[in-house]
Amino acid sequence: MGKRVVSLLPSSTEIICKLGFSDHLIGVSHECDYPNSIVGLPVLTKPRFSPEGTSLEIDDRVQDLLKKGLSVYDVDVSLLRNLSPDLIVTQAQCEACAVSLNEVQEIVSKWTENQTKILSLEPNTLNDVWLDFDRVAKAMDVPESTSMINSEILGRLEILKDKLKEIKQKPTVLCIEWIDPIMVAANWVPELVNLAGGVNLLSDSGSHSHAYSWDDVLKSNPDFIIMMPCGFSIKRTLEEINLLQTKTGWKDLKAVKDNKVFVVDGNQYFNRPGPRLIDSAEILAEIFHGKHNERKYFEDAWIVTNS
Repeated sequence: MGKRVVSLLPSSTEIICKLGFSDHLIGVSHECDYPNSIVGLPVLTKPRFSPEGTSLEIDDRVQDLLKKGLSVYDVDVSLLRNLSPDLIVTQAQCEACAVSLNEVQEIVSKWTENQTKILSLEPNTLNDVWLDFDRVAKAMDVPESTSMINSEILGRLEILKDKLKEIKQKPTVLCIEWIDPIMVAANWVPELVNLAGGVNLLSDSGSHSHAYSWDDVLKSNPDFIIMMPCGFSIKRTLEEINLLQTKTGWKDLKAVKDNKVFVVDGNQYFNRPGPRLIDSAEILAEIFHGKHNERKYFEDAWIVTNS
């Protein structure tokens, strides 16, 4: 009999399912929405703030909770205890992104009969993400199950490198992870840009994303702007892109003048440190060097804006 697992992260849910153990999942977070095999599982979390409104309003609500020392998310403690999981997967990377390790530890510590193990993921680079596949597999007592995933990812990376090997001119790229305040994507995103044949601007691989001034954006003057707000779909991002389009100097940016401002599905692909990050690299390659790649992700995962 396999371990009974609760996953409080969309990324770890995807990892578990990619490993072939979706039937071991007994509960997920409110943000876990992929793959379809998890539909109908008990949902154990909900946000303490309204996700409606502008990106600035959302950021203000989240920061207000954090300043008060409060969790950004509520956990259904009674349901979690009744499910009696053998393993809970959570994270220690970002208190605004998902239920934190400290909160889960505090909840579980109150169960006197507790035998539940907690696995905390904290990836900052692509290599960290690939290693998390192994960590999840080991925690589930199936360490050998990662070989197929690793082979698939390595194979797709080699195909991507081969398709881009003749690219001589690498475009400069600015990836925007939040609109107001403006945050530039970091962590694994600079590596994705590099794998896709681009040169990432402003942020560094392995560092945390943080806010930049509008002057920083203007000075960077990228060849491409990729909009990937955290947790936003393409439709949701388009509702707020006018906040940038009305800023002084927007129309003078090279990417804008060349009609190279793109919106990607950040929520499904770029914000989640899981198996689909290889898709994310392929998406960027389509955008940067479309003539060298089939556009299999167009419209579903990325669009070009009327900048």
